[in-house]
Amino acid sequence: MEIGRVCVKLAGRDAGNVAVVVDNIDSKFVLIDGNVRRRKCNVMHLEPLDEVIKIKKNASHAEVASEFKKLKLETWNTKPKKKSEKPVSKRMQNKKTAKEQLPNKEEKKAEKPAKETKKKEVKK
Repeated sequence: MEIGRVCVKLAGRDAGNVAVVVDNIDSKFVLIDGNVRRRKCNVMHLEPLDEVIKIKKNASHAEVASEFKKLKLETWNTKPKKKSEKPVSKRMQNKKTAKEQLPNKEEKKAEKPAKETKKKEVKK
């Protein structure tokens, strides 16, 4: 298959979606992109269409998406994962809450009254 050939994927998770050939890997496999996940695909799982897009070999997803917009076709867009906080074990949570409940050391210490020193009387 030639680079830029528009195809329909026949098998797998992306079956029925339109893709374009981005690179020839060998005689049986090609790299596809478009309204599918960018990946290696068996030629037997593709149905070539009449359209050919002018793209260079190993074109980026952005370049393929811009060509698909010109043809008024949809493209596959991934959303970046939201970073979440690391899970904290219950043991660590208990330590944090215990520290928050205790008052600061400065507040805890109260001034001690001065001790009156009594002289011991010695009996004679």
